[in-house]
Amino acid sequence: MASSSANLWVLLGLGLAGVLLMTRKLKKVIKEDFGAFVQRLQLLPPPQPAPPKAPHPLTNLSFAVSDVFDIEGCVTGFGNPDWTRSHDAASRTSAVVTAVVEGGATCTGKTVVDEMAYSINGENKHYGTPTNPAAPSRIPGGSSSGAAVAVAANFVDFSLGLDTVGGVRVPAAFCGVLGFRPSHGAVSHMGIISVSSSLDTVGWFAKDPSILRRVGHVLLQLPYAVQRSPRQIIFADDCFQQLRIPVDRVYQVVLKSTEKLFGRQVLKHENLWNYFDSKVPSLKAFHSQKTNGETRNSLITSLVKAMNHLQRFEIFVDVDILILDLAISVACTIMHEFKHNHEEWLNSVKPVLDPSISSQLYDVLEVADTEIEKCQLARTEIRSALNSLLKDDGILVIPTVADPPPKLGGKESLSEEYRNRNLGLLSIASMSGCCQVTVPLGFHDKNPVSVSFMARHGGDRFLLDTVQSMYASLQEQADIAAKSKSSSNAVDRETSAEIAKEKGNQAFKDKQWQKAVSFYTEAIKISGNNATYYSNRAAAYLEMGSFLQAEGDCTKAIDLDKKNVKAYLRRGTAREMLGYYKDAIDDFKYALVLEPTNKRASLSADRLKKLFQ
Repeated sequence: MASSSANLWVLLGLGLAGVLLMTRKLKKVIKEDFGAFVQRLQLLPPPQPAPPKAPHPLTNLSFAVSDVFDIEGCVTGFGNPDWTRSHDAASRTSAVVTAVVEGGATCTGKTVVDEMAYSINGENKHYGTPTNPAAPSRIPGGSSSGAAVAVAANFVDFSLGLDTVGGVRVPAAFCGVLGFRPSHGAVSHMGIISVSSSLDTVGWFAKDPSILRRVGHVLLQLPYAVQRSPRQIIFADDCFQQLRIPVDRVYQVVLKSTEKLFGRQVLKHENLWNYFDSKVPSLKAFHSQKTNGETRNSLITSLVKAMNHLQRFEIFVDVDILILDLAISVACTIMHEFKHNHEEWLNSVKPVLDPSISSQLYDVLEVADTEIEKCQLARTEIRSALNSLLKDDGILVIPTVADPPPKLGGKESLSEEYRNRNLGLLSIASMSGCCQVTVPLGFHDKNPVSVSFMARHGGDRFLLDTVQSMYASLQEQADIAAKSKSSSNAVDRETSAEIAKEKGNQAFKDKQWQKAVSFYTEAIKISGNNATYYSNRAAAYLEMGSFLQAEGDCTKAIDLDKKNVKAYLRRGTAREMLGYYKDAIDDFKYALVLEPTNKRASLSADRLKKLFQ
């Protein structure tokens, strides 16, 4: 007895010690600078011009830069300490950094980037993951994670980052700030480490739309012009169906704001992927063959594939967008730009890299010239299609990302489904070169919510003006939506479950059985007492040949709703395939009791009777 008591006290002591250690660890996680900076420095602007000349446009503003921008006397780290150790300090400052300093802003430091700027997650094992000020238990998004965090935590007024496949747009969305990706080629890349010159753009973050616009005017070297209002605001309805939060939480906010500011006459709705299907024929070259009755690659994933080929041609394979294009890659000569830029460094230095990146860097897939030509053609066609759709006065409204920021250390951000959803949306601007801005819309379930606006290639001023004119109204509508949500949580959960079910129904129609199962499972997790969700998932299981799971779901559906005819029919089918013929006949018979005119039940019951009775 004494021994048991002693053991109990030992266990309690160990437990308390563990709690204390975890508490100390958690306190250390959030650094004073939120882990945003890798180096503090100061670049001061030139003196103000004497009156009557106007002051510098960025006077009294502070900024930080991602660690891919050269600053004279500093080593540009590229998110990897081995890169820092093996490279000399920059001999001159990046053109864009010089431009904003000369514009009156003060640079206060360099910020963390994902390793080799090669992820959209914002995690770096060498320098640590910057803490997301908007959601500390969630990832900040990458690759320009530190730059977004520095703005979100109010350390600087704006910051500069690199956006290749979402490097500015994603962290802006996850940290709840504005993030601007300009038209490809609109801002100088001199003095920046390139990830993929065909896709790279210098982007910037801010909390205040007027600051976002002022920075844009300096970097884009825009002369004065009269501000224009959009004549059409086009909602990409099919893109919003990918959202993993209630669609209305984003869609209705923008819709109501648009109606209030510009009237209903400017509203237009478009199925973007159908539009691309007709206007971008080269994307069809990237479609995969059907596997197990399910087309694995839609137009969305085709777009990701095309973008990935371009990026791999110019540097190395990005694990985040590799998965979808393995089947169509072919062996060819060693990629010219990869060898020219980084292969020598990788082979000579042999840097310590995150396994998810190193596994790709040392086994680079080769891309044939014909594949590169297809990608270049796809880029041209997509840009032409979007320019034709938007013209000079149109704004395209799409989700920035489909998901809320995943949890720190979780597996969600590494899943294929997560990457496909989000990179499909992000690839639209990356492949077309059109400008895009991420606009925060408050919170949903304590996570930041955002939307994106796009304008045609070269429409950067128009896009910045539109954000400036709409921002206050968007925040007002977002606040209204948030308050409405807080008073009707139960309704929202039911709506979310129905949205998941509808997504499952669409996937089922598209013969994407596994995807349908995932959506129905999501609906069940949200609302587990709905017989339809179980019955629908059973239908998908039947198509996959998972008859035991189908039978189990139908039984659950029948327990919840004794009059669910479809559940009896589907359970009968599952039992027939499992060899439980008598039970199958009973199910078909009971379906006939509930619905005497049901031909399927009648034919199935008669067929089994003739065979086995």
